[in-house]
Amino acid sequence: MVARDLKYFLAYLIPFSCFIGIYEGGYYTFLTVFLTFVLIPLLELFTPQWTDNFSKEKQINRNTLIFFDILLGLNVVFVYGILYYFLTSLSHGDLLWFELVGITVGTGIVLGSNGINVAHELGHKKGIVPQILAKILLWPTLYSHFTTEHNYGHHARVGTPEDPATSRYNESVYFFWFRSICHGFLSAWHIRKAESKNYKKLKGILYHPFFEFVLLPLLYLCIIWYYYGLFIVCIGFVVSLISILLLETINYIEHYGLLRQKAKTGRYLPVESFHSWNSNHEIGRVVLYELTRHSDHHYKAFKKYQNLDHHDKSPQLPYGYPTSILLALFPLVWFKIMNPLVNQWKIKNLV
Repeated sequence: MVARDLKYFLAYLIPFSCFIGIYEGGYYTFLTVFLTFVLIPLLELFTPQWTDNFSKEKQINRNTLIFFDILLGLNVVFVYGILYYFLTSLSHGDLLWFELVGITVGTGIVLGSNGINVAHELGHKKGIVPQILAKILLWPTLYSHFTTEHNYGHHARVGTPEDPATSRYNESVYFFWFRSICHGFLSAWHIRKAESKNYKKLKGILYHPFFEFVLLPLLYLCIIWYYYGLFIVCIGFVVSLISILLLETINYIEHYGLLRQKAKTGRYLPVESFHSWNSNHEIGRVVLYELTRHSDHHYKAFKKYQNLDHHDKSPQLPYGYPTSILLALFPLVWFKIMNPLVNQWKIKNLV
């Protein structure tokens, strides 16, 4: 570990800003929104992009450092701490309407960035502990099927029409949300159903998709209902939906318009470093644990976040993730910026 690696502590700014918003109330309730979609985009406009890679020797050493794993694991404490504080604050019933909106959106951002995103990284790790932590982080997002679909569906089919999480050329993010969420769930269901047949009867029941993908999310909502009431259940569902839409918007910008070709055999060519959009905007990289180096993640999915590389062949997003997310919400603006880049990519890689 080097001093520069301490930058990953900045990822905790998002839950910390949410805590401040809930504690202070008033216009502070929008602090997480301001940090994520105003301050970070502005800073990324004036800070350089970092394209350096670690040597193979350093990467081997960094793979053994528990520091990077602890940083991920601590997010379980922060996510559930913020969630408990949020739900408890709601139960007091003394919030103004705009305060309710602010902390609801802020908590949704926390569940998306420090919840689903961290679960994504943990879900790629071997061993029972990171897998359990990934499931714990996904539980309050009501997206328990994500690891199954992402690891065994999305990574196998990325850049193809068969992949729900690959956004099409000229497809708006709003249509993509519906397609990716619905088809992604069905894909995960079929993958898990096929896998559960390989287990013994008792384990197969617990491994059945209905247990994890349906019953566990319902149990989470029932617990909230029991302790806080129906209204807060509805708010809790909205928070989960915000985290899901944040994730799916990230999926949208990561793969927009990039498709793999088929070989003469009829099979798709292997995934390369130029089949996903990359971003080297460092602040976004830090707060999302290098998710923005998505090209290398798909090229070598086994690599840990602290060792993901920049590839010159990878297509580069013109803006960082927070700015790109905002632009994607305005399809005509997004198409005007991104379609020429996609067309350039096609000329370069599909000729």
